[in-house]
Amino acid sequence: MPLPPSNPARPVRPPRIKTDLEPRPVLPSPLGHPAYSQTMPCAPESARRARLLVGAACTAWGLPGVADAAALVVSELIGNSVRHSGSRLVRVLVSLPEPRRVRVAVVDKSRTPPAPRPADDCAEDGRGLVVAEALADRWGTELLRWGKQVWVELCPETDAAP
Repeated sequence: MPLPPSNPARPVRPPRIKTDLEPRPVLPSPLGHPAYSQTMPCAPESARRARLLVGAACTAWGLPGVADAAALVVSELIGNSVRHSGSRLVRVLVSLPEPRRVRVAVVDKSRTPPAPRPADDCAEDGRGLVVAEALADRWGTELLRWGKQVWVELCPETDAAP
């Protein structure tokens, strides 16, 4: 098998060959819990891509019962970013902080925290956080130096907190 072209800044090392046949223990990932993320334009069309990402993650983790709610929530969070952030790009993160808990987050460059509309507001739009709050086990906002992350955590109904 030919070696890749050498980089003068880094010496080429031959691949290690496992000499024993005993299985090695599986160690926790140094990067933390499983996660998927994708940067996309801050545009209404990105909601579809975000839903696909969330659905793929939920399927990979064996949590299809959460996929529909998570897809709806991520669509609402993308919609909020499109309407209110003024960002050119958003980052969608889907992670598994606990074995049966999915965390969906949208990061944009606005530092303005979101605020749910009052329940008696009759506007046809602007209900993203109301929907997220109704479907989520918990949700919140983390302000970053350069923007914010709005996140929602969901778990299957049988495991949801009362």
